Amino acid sequence: MTITRRELLRRAASLGLVGLVTPTLVNCGGDDGGGTDGGTTGGGTDSDSGTTAGVDDGLPKYDYDGEPGPEGMFSHGVASGDPLSDSVILWTRISPAADGAQEVFYEIALDPEFTDRVAAGTVETDASRDYTVKLDTEAMTPATTYYYRFMALGRTSPVGRTRTAPVGSWQRLRFAMCSCSNLAQGHFYAYGGMAARADLDAVIHLGDYIYEYGDGEYGDFVPLDPPHEIITLEDYRRRYAQYRSDAFLQEAHRQHPFINVWDDHESANDAYNGGAENHDDDEGPWPDRLSVAQQAYHEWLPTREGNPGIIYRTLRFGDLLDLIMLDTRIVGRDQQSPMTDDHADAERTLLGVEQEAWLEEQLTGSTATWRIIGQQVMMAPYNGPAGILNPDQWDGYAAARDRLLDVLESNGIGNNLVLTGDIHSSWACDIPRDVNAYNPDTGEGSVLVEFVTPSVTSPGPGEAITDLVYANNAHVRYGEGVKKGYVLLDVTPERIQGEWYHFDSVTIDGNVPEYFARAYAVMSGATHLVEVDAPSAPIAEAPPLAP
Repeated sequence: MTITRRELLRRAASLGLVGLVTPTLVNCGGDDGGGTDGGTTGGGTDSDSGTTAGVDDGLPKYDYDGEPGPEGMFSHGVASGDPLSDSVILWTRISPAADGAQEVFYEIALDPEFTDRVAAGTVETDASRDYTVKLDTEAMTPATTYYYRFMALGRTSPVGRTRTAPVGSWQRLRFAMCSCSNLAQGHFYAYGGMAARADLDAVIHLGDYIYEYGDGEYGDFVPLDPPHEIITLEDYRRRYAQYRSDAFLQEAHRQHPFINVWDDHESANDAYNGGAENHDDDEGPWPDRLSVAQQAYHEWLPTREGNPGIIYRTLRFGDLLDLIMLDTRIVGRDQQSPMTDDHADAERTLLGVEQEAWLEEQLTGSTATWRIIGQQVMMAPYNGPAGILNPDQWDGYAAARDRLLDVLESNGIGNNLVLTGDIHSSWACDIPRDVNAYNPDTGEGSVLVEFVTPSVTSPGPGEAITDLVYANNAHVRYGEGVKKGYVLLDVTPERIQGEWYHFDSVTIDGNVPEYFARAYAVMSGATHLVEVDAPSAPIAEAPPLAP
């Protein structure tokens, strides 16, 4: 549609942007409920400035006549995240040769050639936020694919691609989910696989985006920067910078918006609200380390920031899906107990009182066809012959799991799915309240279902643990404890299908292909999983990937 100058100015004034910026939006196009985008293609760009040549759209254009900055000005790429129906976070980082505040120009278009620009403007960044840039661009059109780029000191970033969430009636969504990407354990082939899929609405990253260990402490595939365990703000920033230099990770961020939550390794192993297993007294006060870890996390990821330390939030995708992202790691988690303790103690919390109440409100107030809960640690019972195998999971906080199941059952809330990372392995599970009352032939006794993604690179528990879990947990429908990869989610009103894609190796250099490993689905109205023989078909006529 075409908007008047008055409406254009009103929208510009309403834009909430991190940085000094007042963008304007024109000619906004979009989908009408599951079809193609309203953008156009064609045209060219000015070779000096990077802005569109011969197009007068009334928006600012980049103009710089000074000495060009370093060739690696945008060496950490571009990214987007937390898509809403009218907004998405856009991110980049610049690497200037000298310290001091720097202006960064941005432009957003409906086509990868930038012949149909809808926003442009300038932001500032400096060393206080490690020269990162984040824009929360509002007044965008729902269900629309946008292309964006940045300019600074005469240099132009790669072109990024992002997408807003739909509103109203919607028939299909596609997501990839992943977790546990340890650069010291191998190549990030999973990110490359996700980047190549043009039909994704977003990538859901369930934590352990970086690892805090030093060289040789948890893998030695590449030397780490810094080489020691990261503790200070500068340490965390350097580690993110190293991770964000990876070509596979950059490409995944460039092509798709990410929806992130942290797990423990973004701060320290087996963290909880008062400390971590991998934090000692001689490393300083835990609150100080946690604070700088979370600061670097928000600087380097395309997250929408709210109250300090709070990452739980809901993202809505039309009437089809509410995506409820939790923090089961830090904000409300009591310290993990030994396996010999009573894990059913009603006083123990995994979410905390406030987050638990918030989750109940999100579930009872949802009117979407589906509710997906994205979180960090395995919710389904995970037992050995003598009892629970891992008190860091929901098994160590059994009363908290029971309270969640109570909310679903007492309010008659159906069509729910849990997404999980953390344990470096692939699982598809029914979640019964009482494992002894569960019927594996019919699924009777299950209250909801869970998909667990394998790691991007971190080592799994192996075949022995997988066999042990299979032997003692009839509600576990699928388990694989060795392969790396990701899970594709295909969502329709009739069902949600999860598809596991694996790689044979992440330590072999070269083109290691992904392969389809297994698929399970939960049907609308059901609370148990069924196996599916084949992967779902891609969405036809997906908007083109960024060039």
